[in-house]
Amino acid sequence: AIHSVAWHHEGKQFICSHSDGTLTIWNVKSPTKPFQTITPHGKQLKDGKKPEPCKPILKVEYKTTRAGEPFIILSGGLSYDTVGRRPCLTVMHGKSTAVLEMDYSIVDFLTLCETPYPNDFQEPYAVVVLLEKDLVLIDLAQNGYPIFENPYPLTIHESPVTCCEYFADCPVDLIPALYSVGARQKRQGYSKKEWPISGGNWGLITQSYPEIIITGHADGSIKFWDASAITLQVLYKLKTAKVFEKSRNKDDRPNTDIVDEDPYAIQIISWCPESRMLCIAGVSAHVIIYRFSKQEVTTEVIPMLEVRLLYEINDVETPDGEQVPPLPTPGTGSNPQSIVPQSHPSTSSSSSDGLRDNVPCLKVKNSPLKQSPGYQIELVIQLVWVSGEPPQQITSLAVNSAYGLVVFGNCNGIAMVDYLQKTVLLNLGTIELYGSNDPYRREPRSPRKTRQPSGAGLCDINEGTVVPEDRCKSPTSGSGSPNNSDDEQKMNNFIEKVKTKSRKFSKMVTNDIAKMSRKLSLPTELKPDLDVKDNSFSRSRSSSVTSIDKESREAISALHFCETFTRKADTSPSPCLWVGTTLGTVLVIVLNLPPGGEQRLLQPVIVSPSGTILRLKGAILRMAFLDTTGSLVPPAHEPWREHNVPEEKDEKEKAKKRRPVSVSPSSSQEISENQYAVICSEKQAKVISLPSQNCIYKQNITETSFVLRGDIVSLSNSICLACFCANGHIMTFSLPSLRPLLDVYYLPLTNMRIARTFCFTNNGQALYLVSPTEIQRLTYSQETCENLQEMLGELFTPVETPEAPNRGFFKGLFGGGAQSLDREELFGESASGKASRSLAQHIPGPGGIEGVKGAASGVVGELARARLALDERGQKLGELEEKTAAMLYSADSFSKHAHEMMLKYKDKKWYQF
Repeated sequence: AIHSVAWHHEGKQFICSHSDGTLTIWNVKSPTKPFQTITPHGKQLKDGKKPEPCKPILKVEYKTTRAGEPFIILSGGLSYDTVGRRPCLTVMHGKSTAVLEMDYSIVDFLTLCETPYPNDFQEPYAVVVLLEKDLVLIDLAQNGYPIFENPYPLTIHESPVTCCEYFADCPVDLIPALYSVGARQKRQGYSKKEWPISGGNWGLITQSYPEIIITGHADGSIKFWDASAITLQVLYKLKTAKVFEKSRNKDDRPNTDIVDEDPYAIQIISWCPESRMLCIAGVSAHVIIYRFSKQEVTTEVIPMLEVRLLYEINDVETPDGEQVPPLPTPGTGSNPQSIVPQSHPSTSSSSSDGLRDNVPCLKVKNSPLKQSPGYQIELVIQLVWVSGEPPQQITSLAVNSAYGLVVFGNCNGIAMVDYLQKTVLLNLGTIELYGSNDPYRREPRSPRKTRQPSGAGLCDINEGTVVPEDRCKSPTSGSGSPNNSDDEQKMNNFIEKVKTKSRKFSKMVTNDIAKMSRKLSLPTELKPDLDVKDNSFSRSRSSSVTSIDKESREAISALHFCETFTRKADTSPSPCLWVGTTLGTVLVIVLNLPPGGEQRLLQPVIVSPSGTILRLKGAILRMAFLDTTGSLVPPAHEPWREHNVPEEKDEKEKAKKRRPVSVSPSSSQEISENQYAVICSEKQAKVISLPSQNCIYKQNITETSFVLRGDIVSLSNSICLACFCANGHIMTFSLPSLRPLLDVYYLPLTNMRIARTFCFTNNGQALYLVSPTEIQRLTYSQETCENLQEMLGELFTPVETPEAPNRGFFKGLFGGGAQSLDREELFGESASGKASRSLAQHIPGPGGIEGVKGAASGVVGELARARLALDERGQKLGELEEKTAAMLYSADSFSKHAHEMMLKYKDKKWYQF
């Protein structure tokens, strides 16, 4: 069976590809049998037998060159014994045969040639191969047939995308910096030529601001994309998993994993474009902080912290019933929160009852790590197992380069880390943040030895951490004193058994959820379970680990560093952290920072809850701050500088004097002027005046649905709140007045992928992952809509290739290359007709070479004279045609003038002339 046919450019031969893996070349004059039969991948057998049949050759192309052998390019045709071999494209040129393996199945291929005319020498220079999931261009002009570097991203989903962030109007030097470090990552061996497909025009770039998209993937990789205007170019790729030890097979994997698949998957990305600090949170309850550098470094010991983030700190008992002493403060040597050496005993520790305790989910490498230019590890933070209970996945994350702090939270509580000093500053359960102001009156879960929730906290200035008030009390004081009755003991034993079974069940459920979510190209769900049917103020958000308990856990859902008023009595703004929870509460934590320079590394940061509590309906999603003029007050940041180059003395003096850059106009404001806090939750938005903490504007965004994503963005020199609801509506509100500006039905929430990846950014831009392989960008800016058609590029319109122009005599004589002449075409019966029987026929004989030369020169001379005469005749005919056309035009003009004269004098009398 024939699969494809390709012609030789002269039209005298063609080649066929067959289902048995053979190629047959046919001559038009000899249709009875093929001129040549080739089996490109067949083993030639002895005794003249036919080669073994091969797989079908699905397509073949036959391209000629002026100076060498033709190219025969084909897909398929491999022998049947090459089981498991990847799809191949075969290039045959002369005696050489090159087999090029492809990553995916070949759909089609096309050869690019120098000439558009099929009846001329083709001169092929590249092959375009369309694969199932890629497009590959092969350079035929270079040895080894290298591929062209593809300028278009076709493998966004190289590893499934698990989260993405979108940044518009970034610093102008950011894209060149990322491109310069990303260019060193590109693999070698690409063709040195430019991308050869250029059939179109670029649109007019009306946008002048740079845009960057960051995608996090299931394998722990992060990609930075240049998304300016309508382009999408990959700039830089970061592999976060290389800091961890990898198990070679499933049997070697530690039993501390909380997910069965993709333990390095990225869940949250926090990035400061101005300082280039990057912080990521992964599915295995790990946080990694990266610093950007253009220098290559080798890290001997990877800095690491292990954090025990508990729901109830005293809810841990030793087997003999004694209360576990409070954790030591970060200043002491035995602190598990301080920087952990690689041989730390906690990596294999467990409690005496066999439960895993103080063990992280992943193991950090203990060998030196070579870090290429780009993002380099500053600190690794891992949550650890606590008494057989796995760490809960991180639900919120924030980093601030001016303060040198990173903060993260989950359904257990919140932890704050000083990544400059590598110490834990804050480690509190969510209930402890309230102190005595807890509006929900939550009680301890069991009648075991527990202590009261901590108060606002006393600051231990020497150690730089929060010491809860009740740690200063006697362990037996308060309402949590033990009851030693037999009934109490039986109840405790029963609760312990139930909780042990609950932990096993929750682990199984967590793994099942993780597997299901991987099928959606998403990691295990970040947020606690949402009961959509219940629209009451305190919706149930129970964790699977404590689902047997009646109370609901309150997760940390939003974090925001800022410089603002923390209490009603404040007269000036100060650094602080605003914390939002899933129960609609906003709490404020005060940060007391030491001076900059060397003192910042020596003196501790003092952290203390302020007692300020604000409440909204629904989980808190986003917070931002405005000055008195309504302008956005971005968080303070430190400008980027190279940390791996030793500073000179002058630079050190400048660093000592340098204060964190705060773009906030509040530093120059008078004390009497205030700020506005903008808080968006799943149900409503509020604008609160500071420091008075009065709600001046309020907007109920939705009653029947809930907000999936809310962002405070700049648009047309103003600030607005953009929201995307689960019912598919996109809404924007003015700030600070919260007046509705836009409410349009866009897209219903069909899967969690949209909810997890939807994000707004400045200048009316937004994006989400519309499928596992596609990023969908959209705009709600009128200016962008009006300029969209001009921004889009245009393809050249395909047209039928015209026939090759006839070659003039002088061009063929002086300027043209060799042209093949066929004696049969010139003197054969098809051109000259049948010869008369009375004429003598030419019979080849042993004539001398001189006679042949003379005959040839005579023929060439006659041909030249005939062509010259034809050319002269053609020129004369052309001149005659031009003269005829001129005479016709002259006659037509005369007729027109005569007609006009006749009309003019037609009705005039003789006396009117």
